[in-house]
Order: sequence, then C-alpha cells, then structure tokens
Amino acid sequence: MQAAPVRAIAIPSVTEAFRGIESMLMSGARRNAWTAVLEDRRRAKDRVETEHVIEAAATRTPRAT
Repeated sequence: MQAAPVRAIAIPSVTEAFRGIESMLMSGARRNAWTAVLEDRRRAKDRVETEHVIEAAATRTPRAT
C-alpha cells in the first residue's frame, strides 16, 4: 500500500500579507479617486452652465413698460 502524497501548504510571509492588504485598500482608493474625478467634472459643467446663464441675464436689456 502506498501512502498518499503529502501536500505542503505555503504560509504567506508577512510581506506577502501586507502586499495583499495594500492591494485591496488601493483598489478602493482608485475607485474613490475616480468618483472624485467624476464629481469634479460635474461641478465644472455646472459652473460653466451657470456662467452662461449669468452672462445671458447680464446682456439682456430691460423691456420698456
């Protein structure tokens, strides 16, 4: 009868564990950074639209009553 082969389970080193945690945290940071970029773009678009409305209101002449 043959014995079943013994499989060694590799225990991750502390460095590998920290790299895994860092990778997980950085993926969240990238997602948060992209959300911030999208929000900045939305605010910039709103700012430009507001400037157009203000300019249009400033150049309009009042009507004579």
